Amino acid sequence: MLINVGLRTDIAAYYSDWLFRRFGEGYAYSRNPLFPKRVSVYDLSPGKVDAVLFCSKNYAPVLSRLPALLARYKTLFHFTLNGYGADLEPAVPAIEERLETLAALAKIAGRERIFWRYDPILINGRYSADWHAETYAALAEKIAPYAAGCIVNFAELSSKIRGATGALPLSYEEKSKLIGRLQTAASRFSLPFRVCAMEYSGEFAGGCTTLSDIATANGCGFRETKHLGNRRNCLCITSRDLGWYNSCPARCAYCNANRDDKLLAENLAAHDPASPLLIGSPQAGDILIKAAQETVLEPIKQISLFDEK
Repeated sequence: MLINVGLRTDIAAYYSDWLFRRFGEGYAYSRNPLFPKRVSVYDLSPGKVDAVLFCSKNYAPVLSRLPALLARYKTLFHFTLNGYGADLEPAVPAIEERLETLAALAKIAGRERIFWRYDPILINGRYSADWHAETYAALAEKIAPYAAGCIVNFAELSSKIRGATGALPLSYEEKSKLIGRLQTAASRFSLPFRVCAMEYSGEFAGGCTTLSDIATANGCGFRETKHLGNRRNCLCITSRDLGWYNSCPARCAYCNANRDDKLLAENLAAHDPASPLLIGSPQAGDILIKAAQETVLEPIKQISLFDEK
């Protein structure tokens, strides 16, 4: 089973003490977003976790503790950096600071474990297609030495996101044209390029996280397994998230995981680093369910004394 610590909120950036306490104690709880009384119990011992998948805009809070984690678990890191200003990303570190963190992460974890996410792409009065093409090329030159590849994606434009960002809807042709410009820049710096299939089905479409990515990064093998995704139209390998919606202090204007400012404030106040749950604590009436944690790793072949060498 694959554990994810970056789908619903940026755990690495904002909840690192909680995360490493969970790994230290060897278990974590996660509420079902649709049925909150149903709480999955995950065994986080290395023998039960095939890999830990990270996604963050800022790995600085976890850098000093990563070597111990890397010694125990297979890992993959998605590093999100897209160049927006404080109007869309009011609470993330400056670009140069994050580039320094990326270089430090690559030194600790290895370039092969890191994928750059240029995500999400949105177009409005300030951020045009030309701005994205120029910004992407400038970032690609700096990031290519530290990443195994790049994944791009377009913003999901709910009415709330359109109101918060002024984002304009794009036709498939407009998206494809911009993707072509970004891919050209990526190829200039020998950076493997992929587009999240949520919004695109052309030549460069693929899952953001695949078993092939994890296997290559960690020198392991996986059984052939269908990539069912984590949501509709997703081509990723399925993973189990330890996060919770409406809990990310970054408050990025384009984020669909934070949908209610009142709930965000309540959840931030309810966080307890000692709780097995990211937000809040177990309550009377909760139904604890031991998660099925079937491995997708290839079994290690046992060599017999009689096997031919």
